[in-house]
This record gives sequence, C-alpha cells and structure tokens, in this order.
Amino acid sequence: MATQIHPSAIIEDGAEIGDNVSVGPFSIIGSQVKIGDGTKIDSHVVVEGDTHIGAENHLFAFCAIGGEPQSLAYAGEPTQTRIGDRNVFRENMTVSRGSPDDEGITSVGNDNYFMAYSHIAHDCHVGSNVTFANCACLGGHVDVGDYVVLGGYALVHQFCRIGDHCFTAGAAVCIQDVPPFTLVAGNRAITHGINIRGLKRRGFSADDITELKRAYKIIYRTGLTMKDALKEIESRQFNSPHVKVLTEFIQGSERGVIR
Repeated sequence: MATQIHPSAIIEDGAEIGDNVSVGPFSIIGSQVKIGDGTKIDSHVVVEGDTHIGAENHLFAFCAIGGEPQSLAYAGEPTQTRIGDRNVFRENMTVSRGSPDDEGITSVGNDNYFMAYSHIAHDCHVGSNVTFANCACLGGHVDVGDYVVLGGYALVHQFCRIGDHCFTAGAAVCIQDVPPFTLVAGNRAITHGINIRGLKRRGFSADDITELKRAYKIIYRTGLTMKDALKEIESRQFNSPHVKVLTEFIQGSERGVIR
C-alpha cells in the first residue's frame, strides 16, 4: 500500500513521511517530524516538535505527540521525542517532549499499548512491552521498565522509577520507586507481593518465582530495615539472577522504594 495522506491533513514542509504511511483527516504533522514506514495516523492527530516515530505505530484520533512540556520553566528550548516501533496510542493519549531541565528527550520503546487519555510527561523514558490502562499518567522525569502494567487512573510522581515486570492496580498513587516484579496498589501505593501471574505469563520458571517470593519476604515481612534486609539476602545463596535485579534496583533508588 502506498502512502496515503488525506487532503485535509497538514504536512508541514520538512516533515519526513515513510513508505506505506496513512495520515487521516485534519491531522497535523510538524516540520521536524519523522514518521516511520507502515505507521497509521488517524484523524485529528497532532505530531509536532523534533519528534521521530518508528515503524508500524498506530496513533488513534486526537492523540497529541511531541507537544511542549507542561513546565512553567519551559521557554521554547529545542528538545526531542523519540518513539520506537509497533506502539499503539489510543484516543486522546498525550506525550510531551523533553525539557532543558534534563537530557531534553522523552523516549518510548517498542510494542507498547497506551490506552485512552493516558499521559507520558516530559523527560520520561518508557521501555518496551508496556501497557498503560485508561488515564494512567506519569509525572515528569519518570523511568518505566519493560513489561510494566499501569492500571487505570494510576499516577506516578515525578522522578520515580517503575521496575521491570511490575503491576500497579487501578488508581494506585506511586510517590516512590516501584521495585521490579512487584504488585502494588492503593493511595498511597504499597506492595502486595510478587506479580506472580504476570511472571508466569512471561515464562518465568517456578524456581525463579519462588526465589523472588523468598527475597520479597525478607524485604517486606521480617521487620528488618532495608539495609539489613539487603544484607540478609546477600548472605543467602539465591540462584535466580532476578533476585540480583531486585536488590540492585533497590540499592540504586534515590527516592526510596514503596514498602
């Protein structure tokens, strides 16, 4: 299929449109935008700023990608948005480009599904195979790992990290880092164990899950301080490399982790 651009769409001079791209009615593609092959852009979509979108993405109606950061300090500095391949951005989903207060880049990986009205703020970095349910929102400067699920209306405070393979329940409010492999819920969110169902779906072995559960109990159920809990885990012989991922994430936290 050849590239198809509706007559009512506005493609500004300088925009680069790949092969087999479709742009629907009344959509606007800015002059610094690059759209990869096979991407589908529905009606009333706005893509602006220095924004690169990879191949085979689908932007549903009223998406706004690459807009100015929602920061009172922003004064028009050149910043970027970088999006990978095969992502789905449902209706009214928004992604803000980076700000000069950070590296100036907002990035999204591959194979993600962002449901309606979800939001990725400036300077966020989202991994791959992630799902945001309706109205899930990130504050600025948030890092989200791979295979993360954010429930509907989940909120993540700026500068937090969300570890790989974690699950936040609907309306969870995360104001500290969420360790990988965990299940969190509540306002303010607290942990409710290991994300067992999600890990099984992704092929984690029974032994890996068992060892993650044992490490989790040391951290969250023994009453030890975090420092002492990490020492206790280190003193034991855990075979699963995922336990090391968990402890290294905690050790690298600057905001502290949800407990």
